[in-house]
Amino acid sequence: MNILVPSLIYAGDTVVFDVPAFKDAIGTNIDSGSYTLTWYARTNTASEGATIVGVAEGDGWRITVPSATTAGFDAGNWTWQAIATLGSVQYTAGRGQFTVKATAQYTGTPGAFDDRSRAEIDLSYVEAAIRTLAQGGMVQEYTIGGRSLKRYKMGELLQLRDDLKNEIAMERKAERIRQGLGNPGLAKVRFR
Repeated sequence: MNILVPSLIYAGDTVVFDVPAFKDAIGTNIDSGSYTLTWYARTNTASEGATIVGVAEGDGWRITVPSATTAGFDAGNWTWQAIATLGSVQYTAGRGQFTVKATAQYTGTPGAFDDRSRAEIDLSYVEAAIRTLAQGGMVQEYTIGGRSLKRYKMGELLQLRDDLKNEIAMERKAERIRQGLGNPGLAKVRFR
């Protein structure tokens, strides 16, 4: 079954999608005429989640997540699950993930806003560590009170930096494709 929950949601946006009717393992129709469908969304923050009951749309359901609900979503990765129930009978219609990004909308004086991905933030820390190490500002290993700490070596930091740059390039490529701007790694050639 294909449930088209957006892969990217901006906090504060209204989200609408349909969940089609489906069949169980023995071919019984699971539809809005008999079953109630509830969509659940959760993240790894305690007390953070959403529960939306679908309304009949044809023989399936329409899920509308109001802007007041998504406004409370923390930025990051979320998991959703759509469950159809009839009394004590329960079927999972679908499950997936989406990403929430903070909104750039504000009122009054804007505060600080960092819309970088986790990889972009990590890259800035790694590059700062490389600069500090290159300038002799970090000790590779030390011991205090019987406890020792080892730092990254320059080669390890350079490898981590390269890995993060590759991850960022993949994120940007995926974003271009998501926006309909095409695959930047795809070259089309016509021969005559």
